[in-house]
Amino acid sequence: MTQSEALTILKTGANVFLTGEPGSGKTHTVNEYVAYLNSCGVEPALTASTGIASTHIGGMTIHSWCGIGVRARLTPYDLDTIAGNRKVVSRVGSARVLIIDEVSMLSAQTLAMADAVCREVRRSSEPFGGLQVVFVGDFFQLPPVSSAFEGRSRESEKEAPEDLPSLDFNSNTRVTTTPTTPSPFAFSSSAWRKADPLVCYLSEQHRQEDKTFLEFLSAVRRGEVGERHKVLLRTRYKKTAEPGVTQLYSHNANVDHINTGELAKLSGQPKVFVMTGSGPDPLVLALKRGCLSPEVLSLKLGARVMFTKNDSAGRFMNGTTGTVSGFSKETGTPVVKTDAGRSIVAEPLPWTIQDGGKILAQVEQIPLRLAWAITVHKSQGMSLDSAHMDLGSAFEYGQGYVAISRVRTLQGLSLSGLNARALEVHPEVFAEDKRFRASSDSARKKFQELEAEALTALHTDFIRAIGGKPGVGKPMYTKKEKVDTLAVTKARVLKKLSLEDIAKERGMTLGTILTHVEKLVEARTLLPERDFSHLAPDPDRLAEAKKAFTQVFAKTKEMKLSPVKELLDDSFSFEELRLARLFLEPRNGGN
Repeated sequence: MTQSEALTILKTGANVFLTGEPGSGKTHTVNEYVAYLNSCGVEPALTASTGIASTHIGGMTIHSWCGIGVRARLTPYDLDTIAGNRKVVSRVGSARVLIIDEVSMLSAQTLAMADAVCREVRRSSEPFGGLQVVFVGDFFQLPPVSSAFEGRSRESEKEAPEDLPSLDFNSNTRVTTTPTTPSPFAFSSSAWRKADPLVCYLSEQHRQEDKTFLEFLSAVRRGEVGERHKVLLRTRYKKTAEPGVTQLYSHNANVDHINTGELAKLSGQPKVFVMTGSGPDPLVLALKRGCLSPEVLSLKLGARVMFTKNDSAGRFMNGTTGTVSGFSKETGTPVVKTDAGRSIVAEPLPWTIQDGGKILAQVEQIPLRLAWAITVHKSQGMSLDSAHMDLGSAFEYGQGYVAISRVRTLQGLSLSGLNARALEVHPEVFAEDKRFRASSDSARKKFQELEAEALTALHTDFIRAIGGKPGVGKPMYTKKEKVDTLAVTKARVLKKLSLEDIAKERGMTLGTILTHVEKLVEARTLLPERDFSHLAPDPDRLAEAKKAFTQVFAKTKEMKLSPVKELLDDSFSFEELRLARLFLEPRNGGN
């Protein structure tokens, strides 16, 4: 099924399981659907199974959203307590569409609890209280985080690694034993069965372009890794990683040891960037735990780094790697020379928890992490040009598949170890995947037979049923439209909006909006005292900043930010100083 076909089905309001191989465009399709709903005046509830996954989508974990927290089961008393929580009642009761990302890592029991809360709060016996529910994920990837397969805990399951040149696992790596424990997967939950989602199995590939490599990955999913695949893997054997190639490991201890050691080898003192946060402490803490950038980021010249977020301007994406080549004289932030040869100033970006379009909490950090090594778990969702991995201690179904499928081509892969478990697929997932594919084919044929007018009617009726405005059209800004971005920001400034509100409305960072304003002031199409006096900093703080700028200007004849910030206390952010500078420079109409 193509992305456009899946989007057509999503717009009907049917419950959907959106799945597909890594790189098939699941995230892109979800983003398109969210943009469509927003254009119709509908704010979907964005949730995910884990903190890391929730930070990728700007939502919250499903556990927090429905108020179940860390509970392993729900008693009638628990359900009454949750149904009496005003915040839970507000967000669950007002929701119209519920999206659950990385559903493969959500246990059947947790999904059942979320369903029970939705039905109780919404006073409806329908699945999830009548919400359209969209499950997103790939069950061949990492399984539920709380489960222990075959009676063994994950940490204790460490099979002996095999040296790749003499690799000799079974020609069919599909596990043939049947788990004796209850199925942990979300698709085995009664809540899933009652929701009866239409399956949209995406078939396009947007990450891997190597046909031989794609065939190998498909063989892993089918449980049919044979002799020719073993020969293929042996060609990728390398005892150690080549310089500049990110290493993937199963355990945090390996990753921390490598990154700390490599950073220490570089000369000079590290430059430290500390994450900032705003909002309720529990939500900020959850964001910090889920953010791929560390709370304290230490960098030096020459450090290998990886971007941890997608850039709205397309300069980098989650997984883009490079080396710190310097630090900006203006802001002090790192300059990264990517492996593709592009230099990018890495400015702080926000990670948020939102509910109904309202930001509940936010953290801000440089979107980087050290990248000599990362864990397989944290690599999920990334696209890498190259990676070296030791899967000799892989202990979980799907772990090897997730790691190997991060790279775009076979040439980008190097392996120093691999055990039998690394390429095994769970037998239950293997069986269910056949049903998913058949169900997707059936749904595709059914909707292909519908007339365009009938589909339009289904889309319109659903939007009206959930309180939206059908036919409003596409979002204001799309990549295909040529928009004078400075003119748009200028119009918002003249409407007396705050910079924060403009950034939120346009889906951009505060730093980007400030850059727009600086360019408009430089061109004298905006003047501070005349056009945006409402943005002026507090008079006392402006006076303090002016004093620091005056001292720096007297020495350097320039209005540089970094030396000014060194003269002030830490309460002054670079953004505040950039804004203050606009009101101080004479050529811009200031004092």
